[in-house]
Amino acid sequence: MIPQTSKMRVARPTDNLHKITEMYVNGLGFQLLGTFEDHNGFDGSIIGHEKHNYHLEFTHHKGKMVGKAPTQDNLLVFYFSDNDIWVECCERMVIAGFEIVSSYNKYWDIVGKTFEDIDGYRIVLQNKEWNA
Repeated sequence: MIPQTSKMRVARPTDNLHKITEMYVNGLGFQLLGTFEDHNGFDGSIIGHEKHNYHLEFTHHKGKMVGKAPTQDNLLVFYFSDNDIWVECCERMVIAGFEIVSSYNKYWDIVGKTFEDIDGYRIVLQNKEWNA
C-alpha cells in the first residue's frame, strides 16, 4: 500500500521544454519547483505546488524528437468547486497559449472546458467538485 504522505509525479517528454513549462506555470498557476540539465542527456523541469502531493515533470532528451500526444484522450483533469476560480483559471489557460478544444469524450464538455497544449496533450478543467 502506498502511504498517503507519498508524492506522485506525472512525467512526460516534450520537444518544447521551455514553452511547455511556461504554459503550465502561467496557465495553471503552478510554481517552477526545479530544473535539471544534461542528466544522462535529459533536461527537465518540475512544476506544481510545494505542499501538494503531486507535481508534473517535463523532460527533453537531447537529440531526440517525441512528437505530439498519441491520442486526444491523454488528459490531466482538475476539479474546481469554486466557479469564480474556475473562470479565472480558464482565462489564464487561454492567455498562457492553450487552445480551447472540444473534448474527445463529450462528458468533459458538459460542465468543463478542455484545453490543448502545443504538444497535443489535453487538460480538462471541470467546474464541479469531484465526488467518489
